[in-house]
Amino acid sequence: MKQHLARIVLGLVITLFFIGHAARYYEVPIITQLDNIIYDARLQVTMPRGVDDRIVVLDIDEKSLQEVARWPWPRDVMAGLVDTLFDKYEVAIVAFDVVFAEVDHSSGIRALEELSQGALKDIPAFQEAMRELRPRLDNDALFARAIKSRPVVLGYYLNSDKEAKRIAAIPEPVLPKGTFQGRNIPFTTWVGYGGNLPQFLENAASAGHFNPLTDPDGVVRRVPIIAELDGEYYEALSLA
Repeated sequence: MKQHLARIVLGLVITLFFIGHAARYYEVPIITQLDNIIYDARLQVTMPRGVDDRIVVLDIDEKSLQEVARWPWPRDVMAGLVDTLFDKYEVAIVAFDVVFAEVDHSSGIRALEELSQGALKDIPAFQEAMRELRPRLDNDALFARAIKSRPVVLGYYLNSDKEAKRIAAIPEPVLPKGTFQGRNIPFTTWVGYGGNLPQFLENAASAGHFNPLTDPDGVVRRVPIIAELDGEYYEALSLA
């Protein structure tokens, strides 16, 4: 009887040990490492072979930087890219995993606006020329018009640095504060973000974060589908 009792107790202890690890009350590094190895092997065995030709990645690489311009590219270039993708190639959707957080002054519009309000404000010919040129020089407005009423999804990033800032704008949360109150769900929590100019966010179909989670071995295996900021919940770029 005592022998059976000892086996039962030992079995319960081992079971509770693994349950505690699985429930994330604590972490056992060797178990996590073995789990990662098994997970990676399973993916290698079961992953589809070949390329899915429904998906195209436009990579901003060294070659394109040399041929087009240094990054960030002027927004009129990005507007032309969007037009070409939808009008010529008839793509179903475009998603950006870069952010457009700063105003684009590369066309020289800021300097011309200063002149029109300063030294040349009383020159009718200059003012008339500015009225004609302004729509073509406002690169941000060109990009906003290019994505308007089209299935374009913007990207943004979240961060939790010590001095995390909140730059530009991010979309409204997909789930409000208190949605998961009373439930023990370990969401990734962030305190800052780098978003897009409000006019882009207003004209885009949607937006999502592109924050991967890096495992202790340095490998990225997961992206949180839902992330938490100020108690509210935001969707990933892939879900958006």
